[in-house]
Amino acid sequence: MARRTPDDMTVPSVPDWLAEGYGHVWLPYTQMARVPPPLPVAETRGTRIVLADGRELIDGIASWWTACHGYNHPHIRAAVAAQLERMPHVMFGGLANEPALRLARRLAAMLPDPLSRVFFSESGSVAVEIALKMALQYWLNQGVRGRHRFVSFQGAYHGDTFAAMSVCDPEEGMHSLFAGALPEQHVVPLPEDEAGIAAFDAYLARHGDDVAAVIVEPLVQGAGGMRFHAPEVLRTLRAACDRHGLLLIADEIMTGFGRTGTLFACEQADVVPDIVTLSKALTGGTMALAATVASERVFGAFLSDDSDAALMHGPTFMANPLACAAANASLDLFEREPRLAQARAIEAHLAAALEPARGLPGVVDVRTRGAIGVIQIDDMSRIDWLKARFVDAGVWVRPFGDIVYVTPALTIGEADLARLTDALIDVVTAWSRER
Repeated sequence: MARRTPDDMTVPSVPDWLAEGYGHVWLPYTQMARVPPPLPVAETRGTRIVLADGRELIDGIASWWTACHGYNHPHIRAAVAAQLERMPHVMFGGLANEPALRLARRLAAMLPDPLSRVFFSESGSVAVEIALKMALQYWLNQGVRGRHRFVSFQGAYHGDTFAAMSVCDPEEGMHSLFAGALPEQHVVPLPEDEAGIAAFDAYLARHGDDVAAVIVEPLVQGAGGMRFHAPEVLRTLRAACDRHGLLLIADEIMTGFGRTGTLFACEQADVVPDIVTLSKALTGGTMALAATVASERVFGAFLSDDSDAALMHGPTFMANPLACAAANASLDLFEREPRLAQARAIEAHLAAALEPARGLPGVVDVRTRGAIGVIQIDDMSRIDWLKARFVDAGVWVRPFGDIVYVTPALTIGEADLARLTDALIDVVTAWSRER
């Protein structure tokens, strides 16, 4: 129901559950002293978010890039329901479940050799923590001491837990408050040209003795600002790691499962990392699940008669059967339905539809890669105004940093995609005129 204000303006009512519960939650990335309460959601379907007051929003960011098949896909829903009847969860220590082992086998088959050993967890940040821990212990298990740091890149974002924060950009990221409390890593520019390649190689020559691994978001630095780089950069990193005897970790949490137009971003460079992290779209946005997948070489360093050489890590809900059932169903859809072709069609639409923003005052850049479209602007001081305008336009878009971006479900229909991009152009145009 709606209520009327004294000036007879109709505004959405607040459902009881929001009014009663809002005072007890702590929201992510939110200064709760000054922002309005979140929009109450009643249900989701397809690529739509249905609010409690009946309004429908086209979801432009697929719930932080997770809902690659849209919401409530019947195949995933049926798989989860069937698994719920049999076994919602069982511990993975000393016990095994069929959905987890089937998923591990399928992921190993989808990834290039020799990536074949899957360690499950519940979130992307934890998957990164596990990858870093694997890389550190890989050297320790071989009797190599002193390799206790990592090389990461300016503009990087790898998660919000402590080790993951340490390999994010310390200056431009959201974790600068924790400087001094985090391990110090080598954060350097991405080597994108001849001078950068030479500088990167020289840096590794000077500092490589204390480095366990290089970690990179392949092709797209996501939460750092949707910054793109060429596949050649990944080939440069792989070659440099090989020259200096370092491991390469590819953080495909954001880029994996079709977001950049190929199943995995590293495919576009024909590069095979030593460790890869996966999450977000792994379950089609249905359940929390992550995976850290290592090569046989990395895994082999943990095999020993010495029990201390084992990887001593075990999230309580790792390999959760419900989540693994959802992930298996999601992989079925990638096999049966044209998700990669859909990603390429979205890319073509975004490239054409967002181009008119390029000439607007205040617009710094317009860029597209796969099912990612970005309008970069020079002033985000009116971010709340932008967010409200997008809701008024019937779309859910959440600007951050200096970008307005979309990462829609790969299944979004042509009409909804056109409405989404029209809203981006209209709102950014209005912002540009009033800036």
